[in-house]
Amino acid sequence: MHSAAGRDFHTMAFTQGPLPTRLRLTQGLGAMAFGVKDNGFSFFLLIFYNQVLGMDAGLVGLALMLALVFDAVLDPLIGYFSDRTYTKWGRRLPWLYIAPWPLAIMWVILWSPPTGEAPSFLGLLGIAVGVRVLLSACEVPQVSLLPEITADYDERTTLFRYRYLMGWGGGILMMVLAYTVFLSGPDGILEPEGYAAFGIAGAAIMAFSVVGSALGLHKLVAHPPAKRPPPFHWRDAFAEIKDAFSEKAFLIFAAGAMAAYISQGTTFSISNYLNVFVWQLDQVTVPGLSPALTGLTVYPVVLFLSALLMFVVVSPLHRRYGKAYTAAGGALAAFVIGFTPYSLFLLGAWPQVGTLASTGLFYLFLVFANASGIVSMISASSMVAEIIELFEERTGERAEGKFYAGNWLVQKCATGAGIFISGQIIALAQMPANAKPGEVGLDVLSPLILLYAGVSLILALTAAYWLARFPITRESHEARLALLDDAARTDAEGEMLPP
Repeated sequence: MHSAAGRDFHTMAFTQGPLPTRLRLTQGLGAMAFGVKDNGFSFFLLIFYNQVLGMDAGLVGLALMLALVFDAVLDPLIGYFSDRTYTKWGRRLPWLYIAPWPLAIMWVILWSPPTGEAPSFLGLLGIAVGVRVLLSACEVPQVSLLPEITADYDERTTLFRYRYLMGWGGGILMMVLAYTVFLSGPDGILEPEGYAAFGIAGAAIMAFSVVGSALGLHKLVAHPPAKRPPPFHWRDAFAEIKDAFSEKAFLIFAAGAMAAYISQGTTFSISNYLNVFVWQLDQVTVPGLSPALTGLTVYPVVLFLSALLMFVVVSPLHRRYGKAYTAAGGALAAFVIGFTPYSLFLLGAWPQVGTLASTGLFYLFLVFANASGIVSMISASSMVAEIIELFEERTGERAEGKFYAGNWLVQKCATGAGIFISGQIIALAQMPANAKPGEVGLDVLSPLILLYAGVSLILALTAAYWLARFPITRESHEARLALLDDAARTDAEGEMLPP
């Protein structure tokens, strides 16, 4: 380790001690944009371009995967430039004031192709890349603010809890609007006209959440960096991401997170196919209530309940088991609980699908499975903040954007792979075009479920294996913060400066 004397440590955060709820909510608000994007790409985009516009599912999956990979390659540049942005408002805020507006425009175009018909493969690829890059220009600077706001181990978890809750809130809000307003006609989620309004509403929420969060944080973080960052050098941009992957703790995190993100991408993008064609949720109504209120319209409520469950249990789990074991256990629990209904369905031991009994029981399993999955993801994501101090201890460099860009590189490549896998599963199962709920036989549904289950099992085991091996504990993190704090208060002559 380099000598601490004379080094420029930047471990002092904007706040000390417990964070006020208003600050937690304000920071979390910006994640609504990510939730809107994630919901659209994961739940609706594949079925919109495949079943509504008539594009081949395999090609749609390939386009979305390539868009994610392209975006992931550019994320290091965004992190690099974010770390080196020097303004009177700090490093991150200018990005949050500028990027949301072109993002909103591109989001509208995604759901309203200029010709009114399915674009070419390259056309879809270009639009998807534009959306993802602009979203990254919001998300990377936002998340890079978290370790700058607080250095506390538990408060960082809390900030991520709020970000996940608000992100899920944004995604679920769009899902509710989709099922109850925009796609509530006789054709349901296959209603072509509703997707344009879906895009406009999503664009408005994206812009409001990012700009609103920036305005709320402005007074706290709008300060020039303590030290002017080094100048931009294009050749150094990708060299920095190499630095991130040179950190052993980050490599271990990345191996586990990669599997978890692929699993998440696969699950989300195939969900509407399973919900409609396996569980027939859109065919379920409650006697005495409006026929428009189907089992499918309740789906986002169930997801939100699972997010609330996560919000309650994740901090106690971290205190008892630590982030690593919580992340690993969540990945395994999500698979076991989530696939129990599918196993019973294939064995013929499940209630008749399309009934209240089937839907209610499925949702009971879904609440706990999805909560387990979110617990795993939030535990893994919050690990990145601790890696930043580990890297600082080793090199003397503070580089939040570098590591969060590395995280986004992993996440986006993996999520793209998940969407691609879903497209291939759907194609291999030979899902017919313009399929109708209740008319797709077991000769299609069985391979669809079995392929999905096999992929998910491998990914869950891989994620759990690596996440459980993450080397940074609460104790080692707090010891490291104490060391860095001492170093920060040591002058060039080795004398301790007053606190």
